[in-house]
Amino acid sequence: MENLIALLVAAPLAGAALLLCGGRRLDRAGHWIGTLLALGSFALAVPLFTELLGRDAEHRTLHQHLFSWIPVGGFQADVAFQLDQLSMTFVLLITGVGSLIHIYSIGYMEHDERRRRFFGYLNLFLAAMLLLVLADNYLLLYVGWEGVGLASYLLIGFWQHKPSAATAAKKAFLVNRVGDVGLSIAIMLMFTTFGTFAFGPVLGAAGETSEGKLTAIGVMLLLAACGKSAQVPLQSWLGDAMEGPTPVSALIHAATMVTAGVYLITRSGAIFNGAPDAQTAVVVVGAVTLLFGAIVGCAKDDIKKALAGSTMSQIGYMILAAGLGPIGYAFAIMHLVTHGFFKAGLFLGAGSVMHGMNDEVDMRRYGGLRKYMPVTFITFGLGYLAIIGFPGLSGFFSKDKIIEAAFAKGGTEGWILGGAALLGAAITAFYMTRVMLMTFFGEERWRKAPTPSPAEPSVEPAAETRGEYTPPHPHESPRSMTIPMILLAVGSVFAGGLFSINEAFVTWLEPVTSVDHGHPPLSASAITTATIVVMVLGVGLACLQYGRKPVPAVAPRGSLLTRAARRDLLQDDFNHVVLVRGGGELTRALVQLDHSVVDGAVNGTAASMGGLSGRLRQAQNGFARSYAVQMLGGAAVLIAVTLLMRGV
Repeated sequence: MENLIALLVAAPLAGAALLLCGGRRLDRAGHWIGTLLALGSFALAVPLFTELLGRDAEHRTLHQHLFSWIPVGGFQADVAFQLDQLSMTFVLLITGVGSLIHIYSIGYMEHDERRRRFFGYLNLFLAAMLLLVLADNYLLLYVGWEGVGLASYLLIGFWQHKPSAATAAKKAFLVNRVGDVGLSIAIMLMFTTFGTFAFGPVLGAAGETSEGKLTAIGVMLLLAACGKSAQVPLQSWLGDAMEGPTPVSALIHAATMVTAGVYLITRSGAIFNGAPDAQTAVVVVGAVTLLFGAIVGCAKDDIKKALAGSTMSQIGYMILAAGLGPIGYAFAIMHLVTHGFFKAGLFLGAGSVMHGMNDEVDMRRYGGLRKYMPVTFITFGLGYLAIIGFPGLSGFFSKDKIIEAAFAKGGTEGWILGGAALLGAAITAFYMTRVMLMTFFGEERWRKAPTPSPAEPSVEPAAETRGEYTPPHPHESPRSMTIPMILLAVGSVFAGGLFSINEAFVTWLEPVTSVDHGHPPLSASAITTATIVVMVLGVGLACLQYGRKPVPAVAPRGSLLTRAARRDLLQDDFNHVVLVRGGGELTRALVQLDHSVVDGAVNGTAASMGGLSGRLRQAQNGFARSYAVQMLGGAAVLIAVTLLMRGV
């Protein structure tokens, strides 16, 4: 069975090569080729999963060595794969959810002239992410890491005729490059510390390495995770990435890209376990981001950007759990998997709404869509209930466990982290209820002509005054789109409960991640009750604000916090002032330093030597008598020095 591991990556990679290099002759069948190869990778994953289940818990690791990539002296880099419980979980998520998104894309991209190329990029995305999670060493992981970045750039900017899409793609690529520098430095530190990149030797020797070295490696790994998983302070790219086609958003948020950071930290658990300061940094980043993303999600009228803020927040929960060490590793991955189901369903549901509303994304232009799009309403609604932690659905089981783990940290830190996690749950319930109410309930606002907004000068009021506005005709999406939504809704409902039976998911991951239940100051039932209470409060507050009042066509000015949240809590403003403008000032200062100090020293030295040589040249006048006098004077000096040294 080990020989099948490479085929998991090879299938979508072959699809990408064929679709991107095969030319227009494949235009009619390209979407089927890409989808079948994604499904083929999933079909290969199932027997491998069965093989692992049939083994003892301690022997569920398969290896496949393909070839030595870079054998140079003591430097050895292999192309080799490792399939264990952790990577198997990701493989099933990537290929399963990824295949459903491929099927959905057949209908969603039906009229796009470049559909073949789109499916080639989707296949490339799957192949890169599979390489990332299956690599048995950090250097090969880095190849997949960069491949994911390339695929995201190509897909976010797929509609590059839109300047906003091209800009968003560049922004995502550049922000991620900052994190990628962290991963490259971490790999260099690993090689100088352990003499290898392979997971086994590195993680096995982590317990015998100094805390300082592990902290340095851990902080660099965290920087890498912040970039890929859109965590503070490298989160600014995620909202703009919604410029890509909606299936891309679903793939990035549910099965690839943003999950890579969680995988990296969890896979490197032995390093973080030996570096408490690095672990604390991970926890702080996760706690801050889960609140940051939730607050941003409350103020967005663009349905996809509201869901993007939600992803940022939910990944924050996962990073928080991963930073808790053995207390939270398994729950971070459990929430990652359940989130893959309901977040993919939510994004595909948003795409279905857009499909029926002439690509409108402003929720203030929705309302009352539940009777026109019943399948979308039900599947989106189940995803909504799952993400807010409604009892019995997937999110309830996975997010509740993370909140328990946060409290189990113990002491004041545990109370702070647990409180932040509870507050995030309340805000999640609020903004997701807001999305549901503004989209599927209330007045059918799409029947009215759009009202010009000062914030959107591109909206032309002339259509309303001339009476030329034609309202959209909302309708249900085709089966190629609704069937994947239904399957994802089933996972949103049942996955968390199945994982929790006899702690099946925790037991599955325990040999890889290890498990520590900690000592929470409150009982599990008390924490569960508190989670349900804050969820109900969030839903109730949203119903009071958006369910009983008409939704204005133009967003009111709002409070200072609301205005800041609409601008992503000023993250781009901060980047511009501190990094762009600050970087420009620093560059100018360095240029001035180069001209004044560096060039000044070089030029000054040259001028001094030139002046000295000019003076010495004057002594070389060509007269024999002058040279004789100089020789006599030199001889006299030598004689005098010799006599003095002898004490005469």
